[in-house]
Amino acid sequence: MAASTAARTEHFALHVEHLNPSVIKQSVAPSTESPLAAMAKTGGVWVGAVLPKRCAKRAVTRNTIKRQVFSVGQAFAPLMADVALVIRLRAGFDKSRFASASSEPLKAAIRLELQQLFSLGLAGVKAAPGPGAP
Repeated sequence: MAASTAARTEHFALHVEHLNPSVIKQSVAPSTESPLAAMAKTGGVWVGAVLPKRCAKRAVTRNTIKRQVFSVGQAFAPLMADVALVIRLRAGFDKSRFASASSEPLKAAIRLELQQLFSLGLAGVKAAPGPGAP
């Protein structure tokens, strides 16, 4: 990942890229514009999730994790400005601890860990200056 790693937990990593429209060069044709440049134009908080199949074999589990990522990201969005965040699943959840691929205990464990991840990463996001800042 090109973006810096702001925080890590047992299962997740949070990558952060600050969006600064004045630093990102604008390309000639809109069709060749980089995704970061397009995001910088609109500003705000962008949240993405990378969930490899090697860590979460079942689609229902990956979808559950994605829903939790976006829900927690939306809750923390007002505390951040002009950043692109990528949450990456680093390790799978222990199948013996959770009854099913989308159980309530699994959702609660995911949500708790994501809240910890965002809390850890938020200090770095606030404190780190954007690209091109003195």
